[in-house]
Amino acid sequence: MNSAIISLLVAMFMWQPSTPDTLLIPFLSTTPVIDGNPDEWKHHAFHDGEWDIFRVSHTVWYESSRNRLTQHVSKDLLENDLSTRYYIAWDSAYLYLAAEVNDNFNDIFPHKPEPYRWYYKDAIAWFVESPADDISETFGEGDHSFCFVADPAKPANGAWWRHGNADTTYIEEPLPEEAVDYAIRRGEGFPEKSGNYTLEARINLALTFGKNNPDWQPPKVGDPWRMMIVHCDPDGGDYGGHLLIYGRGDDDQTWTPAVLGGEKNAQERKER
Repeated sequence: MNSAIISLLVAMFMWQPSTPDTLLIPFLSTTPVIDGNPDEWKHHAFHDGEWDIFRVSHTVWYESSRNRLTQHVSKDLLENDLSTRYYIAWDSAYLYLAAEVNDNFNDIFPHKPEPYRWYYKDAIAWFVESPADDISETFGEGDHSFCFVADPAKPANGAWWRHGNADTTYIEEPLPEEAVDYAIRRGEGFPEKSGNYTLEARINLALTFGKNNPDWQPPKVGDPWRMMIVHCDPDGGDYGGHLLIYGRGDDDQTWTPAVLGGEKNAQERKER
């Protein structure tokens, strides 16, 4: 077998990182109760299985300097450090977000306590560009990040909003109480001393996407968005560990395209 054929075969079977082309975000026809338990709607939402450091490392978004986990307080195996299922849905007034998190340690007390430093704590942030465009921006107009610290007490800085407008980028402020309803559930049903938790949230789109935007319209099927998830897991460290999913950083052109879709039927177990 000559070298040209060998090279062709190697190219054909070489491992390639995978990534979804577009996230299809389902519509919710029934408004759920936000109580930290997304069971009533999660099967009607977008989700694509469990994410951990091993899965992220097989995607085109993976960069070792950004996507990393640390183990400052535990000798657990890396696969026990952090794994999560994320859920996303929408209706004409709200964006719905949820996560079911397996974590070996709950870390909500940062070494550098500043109100905006959600990324120094156990926290999850959904980055959204709405509407999506072809302009490379870093938290300009239309870019939003909705960030939730894994603290059931929901302190004043527990839900954070990073966004921009026509004149200013990187506006950092707590999510206004009237713009968000969220709950974090820990304790009962979880292993003792684990950092496991569930997060469930509802974002008022008119009070976030529509703020200072006279052209904003309620969402509809077919609207183009872009999305990324940043999951922070410092485990007692300083800046700590992060998983970046569906994107590579603050540049919204690295976020995965998303489209608002119709209602999704829950999968059912087939009869024998």
